[in-house]
Amino acid sequence: MTMRRRPVTLAAITMALALTSGCGKGEQNDAAGTPSPTQNAAATTVAPTVAPAVAAASPPPAFAVCASCHAVVPGQNRIGPSLAGVYGRKAASMPGYAYSPALKNAGIVWDDAALDRWLQGPVQMVPGTKMVIGLSDPQGRKSVIEYLKTLK
Repeated sequence: MTMRRRPVTLAAITMALALTSGCGKGEQNDAAGTPSPTQNAAATTVAPTVAPAVAAASPPPAFAVCASCHAVVPGQNRIGPSLAGVYGRKAASMPGYAYSPALKNAGIVWDDAALDRWLQGPVQMVPGTKMVIGLSDPQGRKSVIEYLKTLK
């Protein structure tokens, strides 16, 4: 048995487009913002507006090195401790992380100068620390420090 294909006409294409043109659009309003008469007003609901959470600044590209070992979520430790709230805090004072004795005894408070020196070379600043990766680029260090200030 052979099947004959019907030719597709312009009328058939126009009808198909007309039938599918409203798909996925939801309610359509006129210029005054009134629902169109074809819409069922009883079915229309308005989703509640939820304010987005206040987020820290976006991390700079140089922070990618840090993010491989550190989280920015409070209390979420990885290979290194969470960096949430690190700026202005005494080194090795985040509860729940096993810091090296060297860093515990260093007496450092994380301000701009301490963080810049630390990020240049943690092992040179505090021999015996667990952190061994630094950032040689001064602009990269500055951007990371500015980002750390935003982490609350």
